[in-house]
Amino acid sequence: MSCLLHNHPSGDPTPSRADIQMTQAIIDVAKPLGISVHDHIIVGKQGHASFKGLKLI
Repeated sequence: MSCLLHNHPSGDPTPSRADIQMTQAIIDVAKPLGISVHDHIIVGKQGHASFKGLKLI
């Protein structure tokens, strides 16, 4: 199991379209290797966002 994490220097942790697309691409590549992505967390000055919590994965 794996968790992805990155920051948004802008301070807004809201996932961008590119964040969502890249996360799905990583999930698709990792799955055949037996790696499951449990969550992707974005950290910013205004808090954090969890893809799992937002039901994006």
